[in-house]
Amino acid sequence: MAATNEAAQAKIEELQQQIEQLQQQAQGSTTSSFDVYSTSLTSRYCSKELTFLFSQRSRHSTWRKLWLGLAEAESELGVTSITPEALKQMREALTVTDKDFEAAKVEEKIRRHDVMAHVHAFGLVAPAAAGIIHLGATSCFVTDNAELILMRDALDILINKMAKVISNLQAFSLQWKSEPTLAYTHLQSAQPITVGRRSAQWVQDLVMDLEALEAVRKGLRFRGAQGTTGTQASFLEIFEGDHEKCLALNEKLCQRFGFPSCYDISTQTYTRKVDTIVANAVAGIGASASKIAGDLRHLASWKEIDEPSEKSQIGSSAMAYKKNPMRCERVSSLSRVLMSKTVTFNQTHATQWMERSLDDSACRRIDIPEMFLLAEAILIGLDNVSAGLVVYPGSIRAHYMSELPFMLTEAIIMKLVAKGASRQEAHEHIRVLSQEAAKVVKVEGKPNDMIERIRNSEYFKPIWGELDDMMKPELYIGRSVQIVDKYCGPAGPVEKALAPYQEYISGSATAELNV
Repeated sequence: MAATNEAAQAKIEELQQQIEQLQQQAQGSTTSSFDVYSTSLTSRYCSKELTFLFSQRSRHSTWRKLWLGLAEAESELGVTSITPEALKQMREALTVTDKDFEAAKVEEKIRRHDVMAHVHAFGLVAPAAAGIIHLGATSCFVTDNAELILMRDALDILINKMAKVISNLQAFSLQWKSEPTLAYTHLQSAQPITVGRRSAQWVQDLVMDLEALEAVRKGLRFRGAQGTTGTQASFLEIFEGDHEKCLALNEKLCQRFGFPSCYDISTQTYTRKVDTIVANAVAGIGASASKIAGDLRHLASWKEIDEPSEKSQIGSSAMAYKKNPMRCERVSSLSRVLMSKTVTFNQTHATQWMERSLDDSACRRIDIPEMFLLAEAILIGLDNVSAGLVVYPGSIRAHYMSELPFMLTEAIIMKLVAKGASRQEAHEHIRVLSQEAAKVVKVEGKPNDMIERIRNSEYFKPIWGELDDMMKPELYIGRSVQIVDKYCGPAGPVEKALAPYQEYISGSATAELNV
């Protein structure tokens, strides 16, 4: 033991010299943080919580926790070379320090292997454990298990933020459930709905996303300790052929790290199919968010609903009068990138030849953190927007009334038929007058005169007396109010979906944006 400690001390001193050289080189550099690329996701758009979760310190400290968990489980199962002192030193050095990173940097230059570099760096601060760290494991024991832990914790963050956005839009839908507004099919005016009925559709999409995230979160399993090709051969050797101990090892690891079980089959890695399933659920946020943001951008253009804005916010550097929907545009932009991530994950899974190929490594280092960061940035944007939407009922009503004469035509036909007219004949009279009125609006730029044309046509005399009463917007919204109440109201599906998250929702302030 004394010889081992002396060798470790000599190694520490050697690495310390190399670290000091690197530090001196760094001090001589004039490079500023403004001289190197940094992602807007971490510097501008995302929370400290999630950016830390995917930081190098978080990731490599998780590796150390995994190595400790493995050593503890092996010790409990009878591996006598793992001493109490070794475990004690490992527990005391679980957080990777800046000095540890410098040591790992030196080691990686020598070994060209990031996992082994960190094995050696861990051994320097836990010298009694230096010989048993990573015992029986392959690199994917730490890289893959850590990835599963980080994805699980990131899903928890996204799920909470998704619940907050849904809660905002639930309240908005109930508040505006009775406000008539034009609906659109083909982006052309169609049978009216209400402001709250439209937003309830957004809510439903997000509830579907929430359910997808919950299902993925619940379905996540651990890779565990599976050996180099998933056969547990190394652990069978360590436990002298005892298959039960190999099973018990993974059970202990799952208990320690909060997973219900391991995947039944793993190769050197957990199957990359898992990544595609997670990515599909997370990228679904982008599709829903882009739809919502797109609708709001149109509504802003029609001066019906605005996203929130600050008192001194500038919409355009040249056109001072403008109030652009920049927050929704950001959501649309980030969503476009998020939705594209599924392609890479599927390609990665498709090209994992035999028991694994390392061409998954570089892209996953980028795509897994970015996927979650993009999704969080989108949800932060939606939270901010949905909590402060500004509705303009006057503008909505004016827009509605300009199109209402066309909306009445079906009801007019029904009334004429009830009084004995031919449905086809009534339809033709309406068609002709509608085209004439549309020409007045489109070609001449004048107000819609459809009702005046009906009043001046003898054919429509049987319903002249009913026209004024028919010009009430609320008559044509169908069951919009009842649909919103049933879905968003007390004891409805939205309330049930949000029940597990009420504490987070009530304690969470509206997200602030860097705009």
